[in-house]
Amino acid sequence: MIIASCAVALSRCPVYEAELLKEEVDRLCQASGFTASHGTAVLLKPNLVAAGRADGLALTHPQIVRAVAEWCLDHGAVVSVGDSPAFGSGLAVMDSCGISEALLGLPVTRVSFDRQKTIVTQGRIKLTVAAEAFECDRLVNLPKLKAHSQLRLTMAVKNYFGVVVAWRKAMAHMRHGNGDGRFIGLLVDLLAELPEGISLMDGVLAMHRTGPMDGQPVQVGVLAASRNPVALDVAMMEVLGVDPALSPLGQECRRRGLPGSKGEDLEYPLLRPADVAVPGFVVPDVLDPIRFEAGRFVRGSIRRVLQRFFKAGIFR
Repeated sequence: MIIASCAVALSRCPVYEAELLKEEVDRLCQASGFTASHGTAVLLKPNLVAAGRADGLALTHPQIVRAVAEWCLDHGAVVSVGDSPAFGSGLAVMDSCGISEALLGLPVTRVSFDRQKTIVTQGRIKLTVAAEAFECDRLVNLPKLKAHSQLRLTMAVKNYFGVVVAWRKAMAHMRHGNGDGRFIGLLVDLLAELPEGISLMDGVLAMHRTGPMDGQPVQVGVLAASRNPVALDVAMMEVLGVDPALSPLGQECRRRGLPGSKGEDLEYPLLRPADVAVPGFVVPDVLDPIRFEAGRFVRGSIRRVLQRFFKAGIFR
């Protein structure tokens, strides 16, 4: 991915209503200069962190996924949807959260991220990633706006970490989350490896106070899009009134001098942050360590093994 554009398109969207979403997705894509021509292979990558919350607040809303899928199909693209949750399969999470149902009737392929490839980042970190995410012509990133207990916010840049396959996410936390900045660096390094596309953020109903799973709902009523995930994150921090200096990811992008990492350089073809500003969005005061506690990692590993056994019918 070439990080160049500093344009961020912002729009008001108070509800997940199908026709309104279709209109706003079209406006945002046009304003961002994103195209998907006939025959283009497009992969939509929502945030499918896990199937834990019954209210779906931790995940990209199903109607957002459908609206973007319809927009791409209307432009002649060949569309698939996939992600690699930390626990369970992407297909299972899509079934449980309503995305599979929302896509009914559309010629869209749900992808389970079964095939793997190995990449080495600029920081010389080896990662096992989903081959499907690197074989599309356009990668459409669909992050959910959430607070995060380790990063304060999880938005466009962090959502790409979903291309790292399953339990290897936790392994990356264990190996590189020692407080020396390597984990933050690999998240930023990953951007250079990914296909071109657009990030379109679900900020209609967001999660604040903590996250990425157990925070509280807050009405934000904003959709945002950019071909530059760095710029999109910086713009949304201004919308929320969060100091960019509080974001470890934002600090790293600014340290590297990446386009879009400075708010004064951003361009707004539609609304400006002040037009959609949201007071009262709360982020964690104190961040948890990035490196997972060993017991948590072991428990998660056992859980994954048991899930495979149940899926295979061994315990039935």
